[in-house]
Amino acid sequence: MTDEEKQSFQNTIMEYYRLYGRSFPWRETNDAYEITVSEIMLQQTQTERVVPKYKEWLRRFPSASSLADASLSDVLAAWSGLGYNRRGRFLQEACRIVCEKYDGVFPADVQALDALPGIGPYTARAIATFAFGMPEVFIETNIRAVYIFFFFHEQSNVSDKALLSLIEDTLMSDNPRIWYYALMDYGAELKKKVQNPNRKSAHYTKQSRFEGSLRQARGAVLRQLVREKHGAAVTLETISQTENIDYDRIKAAAEALLAENMIISAGGGYVIRD
Repeated sequence: MTDEEKQSFQNTIMEYYRLYGRSFPWRETNDAYEITVSEIMLQQTQTERVVPKYKEWLRRFPSASSLADASLSDVLAAWSGLGYNRRGRFLQEACRIVCEKYDGVFPADVQALDALPGIGPYTARAIATFAFGMPEVFIETNIRAVYIFFFFHEQSNVSDKALLSLIEDTLMSDNPRIWYYALMDYGAELKKKVQNPNRKSAHYTKQSRFEGSLRQARGAVLRQLVREKHGAAVTLETISQTENIDYDRIKAAAEALLAENMIISAGGGYVIRD
């Protein structure tokens, strides 16, 4: 890529952002805890669903310490509606480690962030960029779409390794936070206008169907246990009948949640593990 091509690409992305950039509450803060909350919520959940849950979450748990001290039942109740409940538990576990190891302040270090539960390479680099202004190189679905559209439109089976090289080459390191916001916004709009470029990615997979899935049954089990007043045990038969999900699938979901220490058996039924 020539310097002229790089400049043209950057100008295109930034001009779009200047005219049509989106506004989200997590873009109005540099607080690492608040940004971590948004990044974990945004994993596999649409932005429009995250915004009200994010605001509600920060009202309920305004700091890492307040989340660390909460009961798992309260955490799962607040997480309800976002799906993939393990993310809520991982977020709490990450905050407990941050409080124990870093006095409640998220570290400005990618390796330390990556070591926290539920974070991983992408989220660690996103937090480092959005909270601390570090010019890290990372990729997510909208960014992937942009680079495939501009640089690989005649190819298929495009690897993230090839894309990451371009992302690094074109990174606006003087303001990486705004640059990545611009890329994400351009990619989100791009997927509305053309066939999703991510279909040309070597890593493209369609999300599995929710209805009839084990994921649906897991959510049903946790929903019923969280709703039970005073933490009383709930039987799988009750959950199956209340949620109208076959017993075998509810049982399989409960066994998975037991293995993950999300729930425990008690009094002939199950309760949230706290």
